[in-house]
Amino acid sequence: MITPAFELSQDADFLTLVIRVPYTRTSEFDIYIQGEDFKFYAKPYFLRLTLPGRIVEDGREKASFDIDKGLFTLHVPKETAGEHFEGLEMLTSLLAPKGSRSAKPLVEDTEACGGGCEEEEEEEEFDWQIEQEVYTETPAETLKEYHKYGFGNLRSGVFARLQEELNEVIDLKDPDSTAPELRRHNRLEAETTIFCADHYMVNLYEDEEEIRNLLKFKPWWRELSPDPSAHSDTSITFTEEEKEQMRKFTNCSYLLDKKARFHVWLGLVDIILAYVYDVRTTEGEHNVESAWTIRKLSGTLSWLETYHSVQDVLVSFGRRTLCYPLYRHFSLITRAVKDVACIFQSGKACILKCLLAIHKIFRENDPAYILNDLYITDYCIWIQRVKSKHVLELAESLHNAKLQKNHLDLELEILEQAAELALKEEADDEEEEEEEEEEEDSSSGSDSEDEEESEEEQPEETQPEEKMENNQTGLRTLETLAERQRGGEESREPRRLIEELGERLEAGLTIQEDVPRERHSISSSNTEGEGERKSEGDYYHQCAAENVRDTTKAAASRELLDVCLQRNPLRIISNDELDSDDDGNLLLTVGKGGP
Repeated sequence: MITPAFELSQDADFLTLVIRVPYTRTSEFDIYIQGEDFKFYAKPYFLRLTLPGRIVEDGREKASFDIDKGLFTLHVPKETAGEHFEGLEMLTSLLAPKGSRSAKPLVEDTEACGGGCEEEEEEEEFDWQIEQEVYTETPAETLKEYHKYGFGNLRSGVFARLQEELNEVIDLKDPDSTAPELRRHNRLEAETTIFCADHYMVNLYEDEEEIRNLLKFKPWWRELSPDPSAHSDTSITFTEEEKEQMRKFTNCSYLLDKKARFHVWLGLVDIILAYVYDVRTTEGEHNVESAWTIRKLSGTLSWLETYHSVQDVLVSFGRRTLCYPLYRHFSLITRAVKDVACIFQSGKACILKCLLAIHKIFRENDPAYILNDLYITDYCIWIQRVKSKHVLELAESLHNAKLQKNHLDLELEILEQAAELALKEEADDEEEEEEEEEEEDSSSGSDSEDEEESEEEQPEETQPEEKMENNQTGLRTLETLAERQRGGEESREPRRLIEELGERLEAGLTIQEDVPRERHSISSSNTEGEGERKSEGDYYHQCAAENVRDTTKAAASRELLDVCLQRNPLRIISNDELDSDDDGNLLLTVGKGGP
């Protein structure tokens, strides 16, 4: 708490207190009057007095506050009319807590009870009240050593006593002893440190729909005529509350040199940029975070910054927009610049309406109200006296200003390129996975189709029915040859018939091993036993019948004939090799292996 400067005076009936409380809220004063005790509180000031006489609160008390001088004047009636209060000029004694004027003797006589009584040891009581010091005005020489800030750099020494209360208002530590160049250096360093690339990427790629909706929002200044230059400032209407606030302002003029006026114009652009961003991101409905957003995005309000060009203002606003608020998108920065250009193009009345809205937001926020005394109130008074041509010239400069991502020195383009590559690689991986899945599906489908085709189309040599037909054809040929020989027909062309039979056998006929073994045994027994031999026709009939039975059994048991690469040659026995009893008949034998 800060003990304010104060003065006391009196007349026969009233005690007058004049308390100096600059940069405080005019709507919040707490006063306590009880006998000799008087307490006054107006954040961040607190005053407690112990008066030499008694005062009373009976409805006759009066109070007034001079905003320009920051003086609070209170007239309190005395409890006893005509009583004279002594020692009102003794400020140190008035600030002392009640009861501290009288102290116990440092040495006491312990034998006052005759030594026979037992004294109860008393513990020393602590005074839990705040210790106060007398306010001393800062010398002019010391103020000259302080650096300037505020509207037009007209303030200094304000933060020397309010630093603890204003830590939540500004980011700059010890502004009175910090040069403007060092303020800028510290601001840039803090912005670079706090910038979060992940937050920026999330707003860029994942919050596209929400950002698009914010960009589509149409604020109240966009509802003005598309050609604001065709209308005067009277097209802007003010509410009754805004009119009442303007009546409370003191009509004064500001003596500013050319450099100071230039800084004031650029500071105004910086503050309005922060305001239009808050309006767009809240869609015109200010919330409890609006005061924080406006003062945080404005380098003028948070770092007491002074700019040297319009480009400096835009770069500072762009960097802070990508570092602090919830929505950190470059499109919101460029749209805010266009909004401010539209406001300045609409005239100084439109600017005044924005400043009054900011003044109300700060007035209702604790402790942002201090910024009204440093900047906003003076801007509201000053903007009403400027020439409209200067406003339009600044609007034209804002229209022509170009702000790019590389101007912000936050490596935005590199981050976006890296993100694009990562997204592209992810998309390629997904495409490869999809192609692999499609190939697996197609291969499994083709395998199933091949299996179905193989079941439907089997080779001719694997069909048992066709093999049996070939066997039957070969047997019919043997039967035909046997009939010709049995009928006595003379075999004039035996070689042709044998070649025909061989060609048919070459087509893939393979005789089972057990079949020719039986036939071979029958043939050998017929040749060795002349008495028991039968005619070649009977042999061939018997062989044919056995072949038919073997073929039938093979077909019934579903056993397929094996294709053999070795041929089963035929042995030809000529008439000379036969005995005379054979009547020249030709005997054909099928042998296994070579001839």
